[in-house]
Amino acid sequence: MERPARRALGAVDIACWVLKTTRPPSAVVPGWRPGTARTLTRCVRRSYRLDLMAAGQPCLLWLSGRYAPGVHAVGELTGGAEPGDDGWAVPLRLTLLAEPVPRADLLTDPVARDAEVLRMPAGSNPSWLSPAQFAVVLGRAGDGGLGRWTT
Repeated sequence: MERPARRALGAVDIACWVLKTTRPPSAVVPGWRPGTARTLTRCVRRSYRLDLMAAGQPCLLWLSGRYAPGVHAVGELTGGAEPGDDGWAVPLRLTLLAEPVPRADLLTDPVARDAEVLRMPAGSNPSWLSPAQFAVVLGRAGDGGLGRWTT
């Protein structure tokens, strides 16, 4: 039996980008306090997805690993992906959440549990969330420091 052809990911599918890190936010940006925004860059793997990334699109900082995995910051891309000395990177401005949205909570949600970052945790940057999955994250993030991202 043949498997149906998979449709390529398109801009309409993506409500926000997910940029992963194995380092806690305090190591990514020393002194970063909840509710404050910081500008930084994240490494991304060269793929067709980079052509879909543009300034102003929502993004999340996802902490991978054993300690407090989940969404730790919400923000937006401040530019598209660009090549650099160490590969490709994308600039972003993120606001650190007062409390992370735990991976375990998202795994129990019938909409969020199918997110790529949960199905393929070892996948490379960038990952993405659908509009419904992003709404779940925002709903669980509370309203402290989310600004325009509140639901």
